[in-house]
Amino acid sequence: MPIVNRVAALSDEMAAWRHDFHENPELLYEVHRTAGIVADRLREFGCDEVVTGIGRTGVVGVIRGRKSASGKTIGLRADMDALPIMETSGVPYASKVPGKMHACGHDGHTAMLLGAAKYLAETRNFDGTAVMIFQPAEEGGGGGKAMVEDGLMTRWNIQEVYGMHNMPNLPEGHFATTPGPMLASSDNIQITVRGKGGHAGAGPHKSVDSVLIGSQIVNALQSIVARNVDPLKSAVISITQFHSGTAFNIIPEVAELAGTVRTLDPEVRDLVERRIGEVADSIARAYGGSAETKYTRMYPVTMNHAREAGIAADVARDIVGTDRVNDKFVPMMGAEDFSFMLEARPGAMVLVGMGDGNECHHPAYVFNDNILGHGASFWARLVETRMPAG
Repeated sequence: MPIVNRVAALSDEMAAWRHDFHENPELLYEVHRTAGIVADRLREFGCDEVVTGIGRTGVVGVIRGRKSASGKTIGLRADMDALPIMETSGVPYASKVPGKMHACGHDGHTAMLLGAAKYLAETRNFDGTAVMIFQPAEEGGGGGKAMVEDGLMTRWNIQEVYGMHNMPNLPEGHFATTPGPMLASSDNIQITVRGKGGHAGAGPHKSVDSVLIGSQIVNALQSIVARNVDPLKSAVISITQFHSGTAFNIIPEVAELAGTVRTLDPEVRDLVERRIGEVADSIARAYGGSAETKYTRMYPVTMNHAREAGIAADVARDIVGTDRVNDKFVPMMGAEDFSFMLEARPGAMVLVGMGDGNECHHPAYVFNDNILGHGASFWARLVETRMPAG
């Protein structure tokens, strides 16, 4: 079954919505303009209920089908926030806000879910309730967690929840998903190394060099992945910041390291957290200093439920055909806070192909408007398939 005809007719409208969001990007929870427009559109479409302020600035639109005998409620989630990036794409609708850009396609996700909401509110050809979830602060702010903690799942009795993200370099209009881990957990590490300051030229032997200690820690942390983690499992430890010193001839007393950790397995996550602290502490003590490690868990593994991943793959096949759906997608080390919703309810994350182009989080990233119909059709068919009107 191809793209839904009525959804295809909305393509220009969805593109216009996306371009407007793209020109006016907002960060984290400060998505007031975007959320306001989303809520207004949902009201115009005739949603049965439109609620703002869920998870601070999230928006929920509720659409009830022609029948309600099934008692089913399914949640569909899109994210709304942009990134702190200066855009260089050169598109005519480029960001008007210096230093802010929709470089991950959340403008497209929002537009696709709005398109599906308009279609579903018009047709209501399903038996149950569809909940449109527009989430703030996916880019590091934990907006998915905030919405769950604000009663998203319980208030509307959501039984299944699905998310979608665009995927550069997956062929245009293709879909991908998988049971089990889809995306990695994302954690932050901060290591404070303390030594003893001194003159770098005249008396280095009288100091305890925090820079030397920090450098050894950076190197040694890679041994955790190489020698502690099962080689058939995955982990990434990346130190991305190293700050120390105030002058060229002074050995600094303190060095600050920071970075990110990614894993696909909860047990590996526990192991890596423990070993980072042990390695940093032991190396620092070996050189006569100390190291304090702060490990902050951000997003858990995006863990698709097997049944729901299979359902999503079947719906995608109805839209684009069997040969354009990969239901055994190899997990990626990127992270998504849709993971919090998947911890709360069964569901799945699905990727929709963008074709060749820039990677996400790139200043020249350009969303492919050709996939708007694919994404909106997927949402519409998912609701109609999971809750058939009979």
